Amino acid sequence: MSEAVYNGPIVDAHHHFWDPQANYHPWLAEGANIPFRYGDYSAIKRRYLPPEYFADAGEHNVVQTVYVETEWDPTDPIGETRFIEQIAARYGVPNAVVAQAWLDHPEATSLLAEQALFSSVRSVRHKPGGPTSPEQVGELRTLMSDEHWRRSYATLHELGLRFDLQTPWWNLPEAEWLARDFPQTTLILNHAGLPSDRSVEGLAGWHAAMSRLAEQPNVVVKISGLGLPGRRWSAADNAWIVREIIAMFGAERAMFASNFPVDSLCGSFDDIYSGFKHIVRDLPRADQERLFYSNAQRIYRCEPCALARPRQEQMRSQA
Repeated sequence: MSEAVYNGPIVDAHHHFWDPQANYHPWLAEGANIPFRYGDYSAIKRRYLPPEYFADAGEHNVVQTVYVETEWDPTDPIGETRFIEQIAARYGVPNAVVAQAWLDHPEATSLLAEQALFSSVRSVRHKPGGPTSPEQVGELRTLMSDEHWRRSYATLHELGLRFDLQTPWWNLPEAEWLARDFPQTTLILNHAGLPSDRSVEGLAGWHAAMSRLAEQPNVVVKISGLGLPGRRWSAADNAWIVREIIAMFGAERAMFASNFPVDSLCGSFDDIYSGFKHIVRDLPRADQERLFYSNAQRIYRCEPCALARPRQEQMRSQA
């Protein structure tokens, strides 16, 4: 067993870039104030591009990144992909893209095919809505149970696409059915199933749902988005959740991610990544490398264009 804190390369498996003054994101528009799990999010309604990101990353050796769609104008999902490919051409990151595609749209299959034509697109994301609390389960279903949505989902494998799922843990039984019914499609669960309720009952429900989902071999999970409103991110708050995810899914089906700039609302990049490194410092070095680097690179097929340290320093100076 290793006791050394990981200091190797990192692929950040989930982050965002945006410029709300130049491009339309309904939730980031001036005056917009949607219900948000971290509360007031006005601090992130600002330009956030690679120079700002690498300034936040500091000395953590981020060599590749995965961009995840940002709820850009839903009438122009292809515009977002064009924008982020321009960013990649200029800065060398991101190295893979999770594009926007609403699977309930009447023309969803055509959109998926168009997104798949972009060289950087590896996956798509569409938050499926549904019950907003465990008490609503049974009364409501998410879009994962909608026939048209599932028909759109069925086309992902033939297009070479994965699916990024963001939904709270009480909706994971539907994700189980999805993973079981479409075993050739990799389902990537975002933000650890959103274990925001840290009560004994809440964590027990989360653990049971995640344990069942982990039985599906085509599901992987991103360990990210673990912030709590009004509390600074800490390893003490999140260590049990991180370790249980790794125990359930194994070190081969989990990966760390920053969720920046969103999670800057609850901690610095260093708080989060140093916390991850501290939590898994006793794991074998090979497992740490999988969690921080090679799993994300493999699952998202990141292009091998790792940034050199001088380029990162240059972008920090531009922030």
